[in-house]
Amino acid sequence: EKEKFVALAFKVMTDKFVGSLTFIRIYSGKLKSKSAVLNAGKNETEGIGRMLLMHANNREDINEAKVGDIVALVGLKKTITGDTLCSSDFPILLERMEFPDPVIEIAIEPKTTSDQEKLGVALNRLVAEDPSLRMSVNAESGQTILKGMGELHLEIIIDRMKREFNVE
Repeated sequence: EKEKFVALAFKVMTDKFVGSLTFIRIYSGKLKSKSAVLNAGKNETEGIGRMLLMHANNREDINEAKVGDIVALVGLKKTITGDTLCSSDFPILLERMEFPDPVIEIAIEPKTTSDQEKLGVALNRLVAEDPSLRMSVNAESGQTILKGMGELHLEIIIDRMKREFNVE
């Protein structure tokens, strides 16, 4: 009997060469590049473009992955950390990962108004990559509030915004 495809997205990151990378572990079945899968939690179909096998800093394009494989999928639009991907004819939800609530928050603002848009892009990407990081806008003050797991966590996020997104 052919096993149905089931996988868990356990990490999302942005790569400067290929864009969005979603790392998955396959729990059952096989996945072929250029196919479509169901994001069971969102009830949305996602197209699989390139599939990569990652070896430290090297990556290898592959056409098929099987049970137990950990691969990176390029360009998924709606999938986030903790989502279940599966065959459309076999909808199943794997147990979601639980992330602790943030313990510290700070207000941040860009040095210049020209950095405002870059700040928004940077924060959206960083929040998508890190499930323990949260962002909100204070309705009264209009300030952007960043929430994280501690001072060091938020310092690293601010440093990444400077280094990776050129936001001051």
